[in-house]
Amino acid sequence: MTNPQQVLSHFICNSRYEDLPVELIEKAKRHLLDTLGAALAGANAELTQRCLRALQICEASGPAGIWGSAHGLSPRNAALVNGIAAHALELDDAGGCDHSGAVVVPAMLAVLPLCAPMPNGKELLHAMVIGYDIARRVLEACGGYSPHNEAGWHSTGTCGVFGAAAACARLLKLDEKQTSWTLGLAASMSGGLWAFIHDGTDSKKLHAGRPAESGLLAALLAKNAVSGPGQVFDDVWGGFLCTLARDAARPQALTADLGSVWKLARCSIKPYAACRGTHSAIDAIGDLLKTLNIEAHAIKSIDVKASAFLVGMCAGVDTTTLAASQMSLPYALAVRCLRGHAGLDAYDPHERSSAQILGFMGRITMRVDAQFAPLEEPVVTVFTRDGRHATQQVKAPLGGPLNPVSDTQLLEKFNSLARRAIPAVQAQKLAKVCLDLDKANNLHSLLDLLRFD
Repeated sequence: MTNPQQVLSHFICNSRYEDLPVELIEKAKRHLLDTLGAALAGANAELTQRCLRALQICEASGPAGIWGSAHGLSPRNAALVNGIAAHALELDDAGGCDHSGAVVVPAMLAVLPLCAPMPNGKELLHAMVIGYDIARRVLEACGGYSPHNEAGWHSTGTCGVFGAAAACARLLKLDEKQTSWTLGLAASMSGGLWAFIHDGTDSKKLHAGRPAESGLLAALLAKNAVSGPGQVFDDVWGGFLCTLARDAARPQALTADLGSVWKLARCSIKPYAACRGTHSAIDAIGDLLKTLNIEAHAIKSIDVKASAFLVGMCAGVDTTTLAASQMSLPYALAVRCLRGHAGLDAYDPHERSSAQILGFMGRITMRVDAQFAPLEEPVVTVFTRDGRHATQQVKAPLGGPLNPVSDTQLLEKFNSLARRAIPAVQAQKLAKVCLDLDKANNLHSLLDLLRFD
């Protein structure tokens, strides 16, 4: 079996829950909880509500719940809306395809009403692990995050669709032929451009919802005998890698260490409401404030030395939109210095227009160091008004696999976010269900706790 699409399809269909490491199952539960918290907070975001209204024009209701509400839509539209909600506030996990949770989890939960019988908790966690794995493997086959995104593709959209497709195929119990069709169809539904970076528009958030919707749709079509191409990862004209990653493709990454190296293990839970690219600098500035024993008023200037990739992605100073602000490293450093945190409240409209914050951003300079690798963490230097300076580079930012958030921090984040959409008691019950999901015989309680009348 040399065709990588066939190898992946065989793996998706025949992988066993019993072969998953215990620590991986625990990590899956944490990422599920984290994704649902981010999505509940994003459920009432203006963008999510606009998208929901647009879909309700054509569809009044359906069997799949819209989280944080009493609404229901078709499974594919629920996956779209909940995926947008999960990524709407930039609080979902990173390090997968890149934002795997916001793609895979909405697709999985939306397809559950179509599964007969209803899967149990172990089956859901298994499908989730598979989805994360396949999505990341496709990105690595494209050459990895840097070359794929530098080429203008937003990997959450282009590669995430395969994760959603794989997870849904597993939950629907498709056979290997149908699963291969699912991956082939998903390839033709892939998309997502970095054009939003220039004006901070909403399309970035759609890059979580659209692949969730498309992956689910691909699985449903394949289940009903709609065929998909069987050579999308081969070196053929029109293939996925040949088209989207012609110069950077590493097709061997699709199947290398399959079933022994699990890609979920490398994913991060984000402690800050900003692009993952800003997190190391946020941690660094916190350390420097302590080292120098100063507060914001004592800072003369901040110098950030970074890769060309990071400067191109995160050096913007536009704060007129939430999306633009969350991509801005200068803004993240300013609110960390002035407000003491870079949480969701720091990105409220009145903060983004604050003269104090905007003025402080003028003290921050980002510059390219050509010797930095694209994903190398930045070096931050603070210069004080009394003539001192100190430098810090945080190579393992908080939330990453080498520096994970604690259980307490995870629950604090979840509760603070979930309670924006559901009552505190309901949020606590939802957290318990997620963290005990491997013991659940069915998933009705999980779906019920995500709704709110």
